[in-house]
Amino acid sequence: MPTLYHEILISAPRQAVWEALIYKDRWRFWNTFLYDCSPKLPFHAGQSIVLALRRVPGDDPLEFKATVTQLHPTFTLHWKAAIPGFRSDVAMELQDVGPAVTKYLYQERFSGWVSRFALSFIKDDQLRGIRRMSGELKDYVERF
Repeated sequence: MPTLYHEILISAPRQAVWEALIYKDRWRFWNTFLYDCSPKLPFHAGQSIVLALRRVPGDDPLEFKATVTQLHPTFTLHWKAAIPGFRSDVAMELQDVGPAVTKYLYQERFSGWVSRFALSFIKDDQLRGIRRMSGELKDYVERF
């Protein structure tokens, strides 16, 4: 199963990083990769959400529907998105590595018969977007 992975250390408590992730209406202040089309609607396990991503700054956003599959406050946010032949499972996880240092992990797994073909076209831009978002999260949280 093809997987994209990135992790980054953030000099902030896990709770501060979690709040930046979970409050979607704040994403516009720091996140140029992922957008929520209903930013006032809070995350809940089992909830359907409409998101959009912009792999490359300046590109048109790509809108998609997803379902929140796991939500463990201050630790884990997972969702899945699927169309016939293609599925993406996203996991964002936070780990304490010191008194005020948090490891942010982003993992995206792809499956379905279209995934290997599609991933060959989007992999590099998708990974750059994931890394950009991680850096933006770090910069945003560390400012406060």
